[in-house]
Amino acid sequence: MRSCLRHKSGEGVAASLPRRDVTTLAAMRRDLAQAFRAARLDAPALDARLLIGHALGLDHTALAGAADRELTPAEIARIAALAARRLGREPVARILGTKEFWGLPLAVTPSVLVPRPESETLVEAALAALGDRAAHVRPLRIADLGTGSGALVLALLSELPHAYGVGTDRDASALATARDNAERLGLGARAGFVAGDFGTALASGFDLVIANPPYVRTQDIERLAPEVRDFDPRCALDGGPDGLTAYRAIAADIRRLLASHAPLVVEAGEGQAHAIADLLQRVGLAVETAARDLAGTARAVVARRLN
Repeated sequence: MRSCLRHKSGEGVAASLPRRDVTTLAAMRRDLAQAFRAARLDAPALDARLLIGHALGLDHTALAGAADRELTPAEIARIAALAARRLGREPVARILGTKEFWGLPLAVTPSVLVPRPESETLVEAALAALGDRAAHVRPLRIADLGTGSGALVLALLSELPHAYGVGTDRDASALATARDNAERLGLGARAGFVAGDFGTALASGFDLVIANPPYVRTQDIERLAPEVRDFDPRCALDGGPDGLTAYRAIAADIRRLLASHAPLVVEAGEGQAHAIADLLQRVGLAVETAARDLAGTARAVVARRLN
């Protein structure tokens, strides 16, 4: 079983922070935000707050209340070390070791993708595809193909208290992360995780199959943002020459996996929804919609087995 390792680390990048005789927490937040802004990071003030809070063990309210507190040299050193990692373009979620998805705090490790807000569109589309109120009371069986951190299946289980879910992944360390997330969220009794390539290790007859497979074209990976290109596991990004390799593998097995009239929901990259829909139609699924994310991208392709 091959491992999904990130490319390289952001360690060793020096933080550009001014030296002061006395540094208060508020001054550190301003200095850090300025350094991040100069580096053209997307959310400099938020990143500064999160990293300082993490270094000091303080939440947002406590940070505000301690604005005038003088920082010790040890605290400054801890903050500077985290700032160096962020200036090396390591995502804040990786530095903190956690990311919120669908309101759930999920641990993230080097073996899994950082869950993206746009992937919540899949959860919304899956719940809509399940439809009637019976979906919330009957014991549904859900499969998450290429589960990574377990974000999709765990989000669905948090909404469907009588459902059971199984996530698959080729990477043993990713499966360990997903299992840990399920246990910490109190969902371990209803979630299982299995080593395998998408659905090949699973039985048939699932009431819902969901997947966020690799969909970046191989030649486009080097053009991704450094936070993704250098820190997400490459095998969770690389979708082959046309970005559709994983979808072909899923399509080849999907009729066996789905129960009659059960939906499939898959994430699509920008401009891919039509090609994915065509693949699914060719194996006999009825494509119902391509739900759009908040940016307007057709993100969640929904198809259904009709017989």
